[in-house]
This record gives sequence, structure tokens and C-alpha cells, in this order.
Amino acid sequence: MRIPRKKDQGPAQSIAILGGGNIGQAIAGGLAGAGGLHPSRIWITRRNLEHLEGYRKRGFVVTSNNLNAVNHCRTILICVQPGQLVALLKAIRPAIVSHRHLVLSAVTGVTIAEISKRLGNRVSVVRVMPNTAVAIGESMTCIAANGREGEAVKSTIELFNKVGLTQVISEEHMTPATALCACGIAFFLRAIRAASQGGIQIGFHPNEALRMAAQTARGASSILLESDVHPESEIDRVTTPRGCTIGGLNRMEHEGFSSAMIKGLVTAAEIASSLFPKK
Repeated sequence: MRIPRKKDQGPAQSIAILGGGNIGQAIAGGLAGAGGLHPSRIWITRRNLEHLEGYRKRGFVVTSNNLNAVNHCRTILICVQPGQLVALLKAIRPAIVSHRHLVLSAVTGVTIAEISKRLGNRVSVVRVMPNTAVAIGESMTCIAANGREGEAVKSTIELFNKVGLTQVISEEHMTPATALCACGIAFFLRAIRAASQGGIQIGFHPNEALRMAAQTARGASSILLESDVHPESEIDRVTTPRGCTIGGLNRMEHEGFSSAMIKGLVTAAEIASSLFPKK
């Protein structure tokens, strides 16, 4: 018996990623790798198509024509830099159809109100903040809407659950989410690099030290995600009186480890809030 081909079941079934930079490419690769979307259903736009040649060879639709991508897709994911957003919205506005399109914005520091003002208040707009681990299906993606977009948020959650974990938050927390989750990838990578450098100093080969540090970091985060416990509870399980673990922890705190991480997050959030020119 011939099985009928499934019809398009919603905006997530075709997606145009406007802005094929690092995060745009990571999202495209993650969605295809997760099996959620065939590459032929994912359009990626960029002015310089040479940077997308590898994606074209893998079956993705690549183009420099944003209007064409919008016309062919139902979900529009905007991944440009804040300074490029106004011109992009002006360019695609004629092709946006309120009852057809779902617009997702991964642009740092730009509110739903700013986007709706340029696309029209009837267009469904949802803000998303994934990180580059989306490429391997391990993103922490924060999602925010204006409270009126129930189905749009549901579709967005369904889309990004394919490539990691999602968390719906208030829009006012999207800039802090940028610092903690998007910038946070770099912060945690730097911590792992520091651990591997320490491993080299105490005797391991660089490749060994990096592998051991990365896997140890993975184990630590997996404990928290799977057991739903506080970090200090697990730390208490590792430390013993006069032991090497507590000695190392106390030395790190004396050197400002936690303070430096907190200050870095706060600084990143402050900068993120000022990236979009307010007019």
C-alpha cells in the first residue's frame, strides 16, 4: 500500500535562516543533524555565498535573496547582527504575511516591539536565544514572546527541542539569557581550557589534559541536569576534611574564581543591552 506523503504541518516544517553566520550555520546544521528537517527545507541567506558552499553541497538551499527565502518558507529565523536588523526588516516587509509567517529573532538586544513596529503588529514574533552547541543538539535555547503568541511559542519550543533544551522566560530576561547561555559557551570553554592547562602543569600531555578536562566538565553538568541537585550538594560529596579537593577549591576562591565568572556575566549582559541602536 502506498503511504501518502505528509503535508506541511506548521511553520517549523520550512525555515529560512536570514543571516548565515556562525549561529545561523550552527542552527541549520543542528536541525538537519537532528533529523527534524531535511536540508532541502532549510534556506540559509548570506551576502557572500562562498561561505555557504559546503551547505549547498549538503543539500541546503543557499541564497543571497532574503525575499525569495521568505516567500518559500513559513518560519523566518533572523540571525543578523543588531546593526543590520532595521535594513533587513525593511527589505523583507513586503513578503511577510501575518497569517502565514512565524518570525523568530535571535538578534541580541532587540525587543519584540521593535520588530513588530517594522513588520506589523499582526505578525507573530518570538525571540529566541540559542547557543552554538545547537550544532550538536546540545543548545540551551531561551524563548520569549509577548504573551499573545501561544501557538507560536509552542511551534518554537517544538523546533528548538530538537536541538537541545528550551526554557520559556520573560522578555525582560532575554538579555541576561544572552550573557548566561550564548556568551556562556565561551566562558565555560575558557574554564575547561584553564583546567587543561593546569593538567599540563601537573604532568599530562596537552591532548590528554584537554580530553580529561572536557569529559570531567561534561560529567559535572550531566549530574546537575539529570539529578536536579544544587552544585554545592555534589561538591560536598567530593570534599573531605583537610583533603585535596577542598584545598583546591579554597585556593580558587581566594584567587577570585567565582567572582571573575560573575563579573564576566554581568559585563556581557551590560554590553548586550547596548548593541541595538535605540531610536
